[in-house]
Amino acid sequence: MTTPTTDADAGTRPRGRGRRRADEVRADVLAAVGRLVLDEGIAGLTFERVARIAGVSKTTLYKWWPSRGALALDGYFHAVERTLAFDATVDVRADLRHQLHSFAEVMATPGGRALLQLIGESQLDENLAVAYRALYSSGRRLLAHDRLTLAQQNGEIRAGVDVHVLVDQLWGAVYHRLLIPDEPVTPEFLDALVDNLFDGIAPKK
Repeated sequence: MTTPTTDADAGTRPRGRGRRRADEVRADVLAAVGRLVLDEGIAGLTFERVARIAGVSKTTLYKWWPSRGALALDGYFHAVERTLAFDATVDVRADLRHQLHSFAEVMATPGGRALLQLIGESQLDENLAVAYRALYSSGRRLLAHDRLTLAQQNGEIRAGVDVHVLVDQLWGAVYHRLLIPDEPVTPEFLDALVDNLFDGIAPKK
């Protein structure tokens, strides 16, 4: 369990002599935003607060991120990137189960709930929708596509199967339950998604 991030906890990064490189500044910002989003969600996320914690100017933040939502999405993506990485073992079922379980655990945090809020807001905010696709969804889909393509090349998935559709079958089902929570996202549900996908649902002959 994480401890909520406060300005005092994170500290304000001291401005040393000379200018920091742009990639260093960006990394500091994303680390600060990632901590805030995962610990607290986005309610207390402001450009002023991030600038203070990361030791940068608001002008710099606005130059790279056009809105608070875009900043939150980028920070969230970088914060969970390693946790949601795909294994590449010889068992694609095990790799998919592991990633789906990790994804569900992240989505149960304040950061996961913040992501769902941003997805909802993006339906009415075209700029946020563009940021969501560019900073999060396209990258996550590509990683899933690459892992399934590797499985297909290794003979674990039949040739000719559209792996893009497989991505939607698995993660689309999870997002559906997260966005319309009539039923919980349980470990049993996640395992059933993978098993149904690979075993099929028609009666065995």
